[in-house]
Order: sequence, then structure tokens, then C-alpha cells
Amino acid sequence: MKVTGSGEKITLQLAEYLVDLKFADLSEEVITAAKLALLDWFGSALRGRQEEPARIINALVTELGGSPQATNLANIANKTTAINGALVNGTISHIIELDDVHKASIFHAAAPVMPAVLAVAELVGATGIEAITAIVAGYEVGIRLGEAITPSHYEIWHTTGTVGHFAAAASAGVLLKLSTEEMVHAIGTAGTQASGLWEFIEDGAMSKHLHPGKAAMGGVLAGLLAKKGFTAAKKIIEGKRGFVQATSQEVDWTKITEGLGKHYKIMENSYKIHSSCRHTHPALDVAVALKREHGFTPESIKNIKAGVYQVALDITENYHPQTIYQSKFSLPYCVALGIVKGKAGLGEFSESNLWDKEIRNIMSKVELRVDQEIQGLYPKEWGTKLEVELTDGRVITGVTHSPKGDPENPASQEELVSKFKDLTKEMFAVTQIDSFVEHLLRLEELTGMEEVLKWLK
Repeated sequence: MKVTGSGEKITLQLAEYLVDLKFADLSEEVITAAKLALLDWFGSALRGRQEEPARIINALVTELGGSPQATNLANIANKTTAINGALVNGTISHIIELDDVHKASIFHAAAPVMPAVLAVAELVGATGIEAITAIVAGYEVGIRLGEAITPSHYEIWHTTGTVGHFAAAASAGVLLKLSTEEMVHAIGTAGTQASGLWEFIEDGAMSKHLHPGKAAMGGVLAGLLAKKGFTAAKKIIEGKRGFVQATSQEVDWTKITEGLGKHYKIMENSYKIHSSCRHTHPALDVAVALKREHGFTPESIKNIKAGVYQVALDITENYHPQTIYQSKFSLPYCVALGIVKGKAGLGEFSESNLWDKEIRNIMSKVELRVDQEIQGLYPKEWGTKLEVELTDGRVITGVTHSPKGDPENPASQEELVSKFKDLTKEMFAVTQIDSFVEHLLRLEELTGMEEVLKWLK
């Protein structure tokens, strides 16, 4: 294993940091970032609850029953246990491929963190201030650990499922006001559960949605067990038979500790505009921009060359997607969709578009390859060079290193609010949506999450 820095007492250092973290430590920018991340997550979860995987997981949780401790966003009228609430809400928020992502760690933080925060905040009656602090805590732990083991971990393990357990446990532990010793055990119990394998992509299976749901559930379970005195490995991250040793070929321990308590990783968060795998977004941005700027027709395209980084090739080199879900992980399809439809939102990923002859024809003209310059900048930057050759001999080129929604090319608060409203407009009255947004964006002033959630009922 390639090792950079020292991992000595990493688990303890994180536990101490989490116990000491206070809302007063957070700047206005960090507080706003946490609230916007929560709003963005709610949009993905509420829209995701309409999909088949959400129906299945909700049916199971309803059958299991249990104490009404926390909101199940798939069935708001009926509360469920905190653990099952985290399971459902984590699962449904990762279905439509519109939840946030952190580039360097390749981690969708909101999907496991927010369900854990919501479940435990309702369980213990936490204030808005406490919920915001817990959100920041989860992002810190999950992103930092993800960065430390990237990219080799990501070759087999789905970071959102694995690292998500640690992130959710951190959030739960902060809300449960665990001691340092208890926090160490919460992290330990989270780590021994951490899993999530990329094999799901071969089948376009629902397992991907389950990963953050299980991570959120496992994190809440870890926190609750620790509060009751349940012990776990004290060196689960750095131990010789611990998480890093088991799941990565390399580790940079400095990624976990550098700037801890001074720089907040939630400020590096990226938001999705397209409803597909984030690795398709750079090429999608360029394809849509080139079509808009140059006005070429689909019929005038001779070929398209896309220079990407290796991971994008590994995950999205699918020239023959057979389902809507598979199409979200097909870079050739997404490029063609962007050119033909001019965007790739939730509505564009439809059964009719999946088999559209014009889109399929353009797909056959897309050539994917690794561009060494783009590769050298990954994972700090997720870029693409797109070259469109037309039948009249013209060659049009576009490049991006920061797709829309990245911190370097940010989505504004207004754009994120608009995205939320667009995702939820068919489910709630305009007055409900406006009130929900208004209350969530002043969460630090509220006595609890119920003041936000009541607008969804």
C-alpha cells in the first residue's frame, strides 16, 4: 500500500474534533452552504420517492412497523423508527441522480448525511442550530476520509456507501452529544458496517440507491449503540485490519487532518444540474454549449471525440444502454441527448428518448478516449475535451474543467431554489413550497426540524 503521512490515532482525532465542534465555529458562508445542501437533498429525496425503488423500500419499512420516531419522506403521513427513517430517506434521495457530490473524494455526502441528521434530530428534538452543526460534521468526516483513499478505493467500492457510514455516524454522534470515548465507538461501529460495491453497475441494479440508505441507517445505529455503551474497534480507520487497509491500495493521511477545524469541506460541494452520473456532466455541459453556440444540426455531425479521465471511461463507457437508469451512466448517450434536446434534466431521461433514432445515431458517432491532460488533473478537476467534426469539414472544440455546479462554476442560491421547486412542483401547492423554502433557509432560528417538515404535510 502507498502511504502518505501518519495515520496514528486518526479515529481518535476525528472523535475529538466532532465532540469539540460548535455552531459558533461556523462562518455565515458555511451555515448557508449547509442549508443549501439540505434544501438540495430534500428536492432529490421528495422527487425520488415517486420511483419504483422508493416504493419497494417504503413498503418494506411500513410492513416492519415500529415506534413513530422520525419522518419517512416516502410516506410523510406515517412516521417510522429513526433507523428505518434514515434507511428510506437515504435510499430515495439517491435515485434520480440529482444529489450533490464532492469531486476529490468522489462522495455524495448529502445522501447518507441528511437522512441521519433528520432522523436523529427528530428523535432527540434537536434545534436548527444543532442540525446545521451535525450536517457540517458529517460532510467533514466523510469527505476527508474519502479524499484520503481516492482514487483506488473507488475502483471497487462505492464511496457513498462506504465512507457514508462514517459521515452519518459523525452527524448522529454530534446530535446525540456523545463523549469522545462514545464517539470513537460510534465511528468503530460505523466502520465495521461500511460497504457498497460497484458491481451493481453491470446490471443497472437498485443496489446503488440502497448504499446511502444503508449508510445513513448504519450511522444512526452506530450512534445510538454508542450512546448505550456498545463498544467497537478503537482504530477502525487506521488499524492493520481496519477500513483503509481492507478497502484501498493507497492512503494520504494528511487529507484527513489538513485544515481540520479551519477549512470546512462543505464549501467544496458540487451540485448537479443534469439528472445523470456526475462523470457525464462535463461532456454534457460542453455538448449543450457547442450546440447552442454554433447551431449545427444532428444530421451535420460526422463524429464526436470526447477526451475524458479514466474513471469516467470506467463508469460511463456504455454504448448500448437498455434502460433509462443505464442511460444515466452512458456518456455517449448523455452527449447525444444534450445535443438533440439541449438539456438533460429529469424529464429528458425518458423511455421515448432512450430509443430515439436520432439520439441513437449520434451515440454511434461518439468516440471516448482518455486525455492525458484531463487525466492529470483528476480527481481535483473533472474535465472533458469535446471535439465535434461536421460533414462540411469544420471541427468545433470545447473544453471544461469545472462543470456547472462546481465551486469553481457555482450554482447560485436562486438556481438551487429553482431546482428544488421544479422537482417538487407536482407534489405540493406553491404556498407549501414557498413556506418550506423560507423556513429551511432560516433553519438556525428554528426550534426544530418540525417547523420545516410541517409544510410537507
